[in-house]
Parts: sequence; C-alpha cells; structure tokens
Amino acid sequence: MSYFFSVKEVVEQYISGCKAKVEQSFEQLLGKSILAGAMIGMGAATSSVATHMIPNVGIARLVAGTVFPVGLMMVILLGAELFTGDCLMAMSVSAKKHRITEVLRVLSVVYLGNLIGAVLLATLISLSGQLNFSDGMLGAYTIKVALGKVNISTSECLISGILCNVLVCAAVLMAMCAKDITGKLIAVFFTIMLFVTAGFEHCVANMYYLTAGIIAKQNPLYLSQAIEQYGYTDKQLQSLSVGNAVLSNLIPVTFGNIIGGILLIGIPLYYLHIQEVKKNEHLKE
Repeated sequence: MSYFFSVKEVVEQYISGCKAKVEQSFEQLLGKSILAGAMIGMGAATSSVATHMIPNVGIARLVAGTVFPVGLMMVILLGAELFTGDCLMAMSVSAKKHRITEVLRVLSVVYLGNLIGAVLLATLISLSGQLNFSDGMLGAYTIKVALGKVNISTSECLISGILCNVLVCAAVLMAMCAKDITGKLIAVFFTIMLFVTAGFEHCVANMYYLTAGIIAKQNPLYLSQAIEQYGYTDKQLQSLSVGNAVLSNLIPVTFGNIIGGILLIGIPLYYLHIQEVKKNEHLKE
C-alpha cells in the first residue's frame, strides 16, 4: 500500500483539477481568493509578531519561517485560491486541456482577490491595536519591513520572486503527493520555512506587508519609534508609498513569481512526465 501519490499522478491530478478552477463563477473564484489573501496575510502578520524584537536577522527569519507556513496550510486544506500556486495551471495549457485565455482569467481574478484579502487583513490588524505591542515597536517593525521591500532593486525583486515561487509551487505539489493531512502539513511546513528563512519575495505576502507598513507609517507613535530605533530619515520614510510599493516591489516580484511557477516548475514537471500522463489517459480511454 502506497502512502503517497507519485509525481506523475500529482501532475495528472492537478491538470484534472484545473477544470474546476476554470468553471468557477467570478463570485466563487473571487471569494476563495480573498480568503487566501487574508490567510497568507495572517501568516505574515503573526510572523512579524514573533520576530519584531529579535535583532539577529538569521534567527528572526528562522522564527518567522516556523510561523508563516500556517498561512499556506490554511489555503490548501480549506480550498482557497492563491495566485502563486495557481501559476501551476500552465500545466493544463501545456496539456491543451484549457486555453491560455481561460487560465489568464483565473489568474487575474485570483490576483485581485488575493490583493483585496491582504489589504483587508492589514486594515483589520491595524484597527485591532496589535501594532501597539512593545510600546509601538511592532508598528515600527512593520514600517521597517515594508520600507526594506520598496528599496530592493528591480532585478533582485525579480530573481527573489522566481526563487520564492519555485518553493511555493513545490510545496503545493508535495502536499498533493501526501494522502493524509499530516503528510500535507509536513510537506508545506518545511518547504515554506525554507523560502521564508531565505528571505525570498512572495507577491501575496507582500500585499500584506506593504499595506500594513503604509498604514503603520500614518501612526505618530510607530513613526517616531521607527526613526528612533532604526535611524530612518524623512527622505527614506517618504519612499514608502503606494506608488513605490506597486512599481518597485509588487510588479517585479509578481513577474518573478510567474516565471518561477510556470517556467521552472509547472511546464518542466509536465514535460518531464508527459509520456506517463498520456499513457494513463490512453489506458482510461
């Protein structure tokens, strides 16, 4: 008795599952996507709570890496729709099961829904008073994280996004390999811990981090703590804006995530196992 599905079987299952994604109504797809954006945001927000007073970057990222994966665990087990994982729908296009326009529609709606969910979660977190932790240092740290992201170079954002989604898509497929919940959680935990500890860039997580940072910047306490503790100047703080968040981070990171998910995981895995998948299809016929 096998305790897991093979990669061949998972590729076939994922391609078959794309039919349900494509056939979902706009409302269903958007709703599931909003949930996913909020779930990933919850993992991001809680990892910030866990790390905001840890000065050592390596240790802080490792601690964040033990908390953040819960977001993707919720997405997978509750059937939400996450943009980065849905980049694997390129396998369905490669298999000629769906047109590229159908997949682009799904990805566009999912991206929008993820953004709405992340922004809503960031707004609720700010209203909850959570950023007041440690005399406002959590709010200052939230500004620091967002400020760091808008000041990463475009090329670094792109490459970091590529590396990130190689791991996220690997986690999604590895979770599908497991036949029980424990196996799925373990597969997600270690793979996502790897991407978070490495500090790679994830567009949906950044939707939360950037929004939360921009909101926190409007609070005088958090702002003064950021200036006092991290030595930021007015010029540096001005770089944290909606425009810079989109142009300097979200756009290049999103393209990087697309490249990583489609060109380095989705399409290669399909073609590496295409003969086996086609053979199984013929046997079913």
